[in-house]
Amino acid sequence: MKIDLHCHSKYSCDNSFDPQRLIQEAALIGLDGICITEHDSVEASKPYANLETPEGFLIFRAVEISTQMGHMLAYGLEDDSWDQRGRFRYIDLETAVLQVKQRGGICVPSHPFRGVESMGECAFDQQLFDAVETINGNNYFVHNNRAVDYAKNLNMTGVGGSDCHGPGQVGRAYTQFERPVYNIRDIAEEIKQGRCKAVLAS
Repeated sequence: MKIDLHCHSKYSCDNSFDPQRLIQEAALIGLDGICITEHDSVEASKPYANLETPEGFLIFRAVEISTQMGHMLAYGLEDDSWDQRGRFRYIDLETAVLQVKQRGGICVPSHPFRGVESMGECAFDQQLFDAVETINGNNYFVHNNRAVDYAKNLNMTGVGGSDCHGPGQVGRAYTQFERPVYNIRDIAEEIKQGRCKAVLAS
C-alpha cells in the first residue's frame, strides 16, 4: 500500500490548502491513502472525518510535533492528551517522546538534515526513535540522500512523506507498506516492525 505519511492542510494554520482538494489529488495519482500530520495537534484534523473520499481511499490522522530540537512525527495517537503545553510552543524532546510512547504511539523525526526545524544526527538515536523520515518531498536531494545513508548504516527504518502544504505536492514522496494498514495503530505497528520503505515518486 502506498501512503503519504506527511501531509498538511489549512488546519495546520500555516497554509490555505483545501483538505478536499488534497484528498482528490492524492487519489488521482494512485495513492491508497494519506496521513494528515497537522502541526502540534492530532485533533486539528478531526474535520477530515466529514469529507468525501473515493471508494477504498484511506485517511489516517497523526501529528507533527515542534520540539526544541526539531520537528518529529508521531503516529498512533488518538488525541492531544500528549500535549501539556498547547499548540505552537516548543516542547522538550524527551518529554514529547515519553508522552507519545506512554500512549502507545511511535516517534519519527522529520526531515533530519534540512537544517531548519530538523534534528540532524540526533534523529538517528534509536533509544528515542522508532524510525526516521528519510525521504521528504520538500527536501533537496542531498538532504534525503544523507538521511537514507545514515538510516541504512544504522539499520533504521525509513519512511517517506510529501510534507505537502499546497496543490500539486502530495505524493512527491510516500511510504510503501508490505502489509495492508487500516487504522493509525496499524501504521504505527508496521513502521515499528520495519515492514515499510520510503519512496521518492518518479
